[in-house]
Amino acid sequence: TVCVVENVQDVMSIENTGQYHGLYHVLGGVISPMDGVGPSDIEIDSLVARIQPEEIKEVILALPTTMEGDTTNFYIYKRLQNLMASLPIGEGLKISQIARGVAIGNELEYTDEITLGRSIINRIEFKG
Repeated sequence: TVCVVENVQDVMSIENTGQYHGLYHVLGGVISPMDGVGPSDIEIDSLVARIQPEEIKEVILALPTTMEGDTTNFYIYKRLQNLMASLPIGEGLKISQIARGVAIGNELEYTDEITLGRSIINRIEFKG
């Protein structure tokens, strides 16, 4: 499993949870046309190259929940889809994204509509 993050600080944040025990890939930024940052300015090519030779079963996209983060997630997803098209039938690569939702301790009335909507769409089964 490879967890794709924007920077080293994100690696530290995920490590501090103690919930992930896999590899990381640090992009060194996100795609931001307004700031003049394109796909070739961050480490996407090296991510694709890294996945080809290794036995990677899943790529977790753990980028910021911003327009730039979503754009980067989509770009990486498309690049990895192209990679999967060249794999033999039956070989697969799972591409996932970290969950988004209401933070622990937050009141719903103060949560923005997009976050609350995604929380409802991506709900999980309650197991008391």
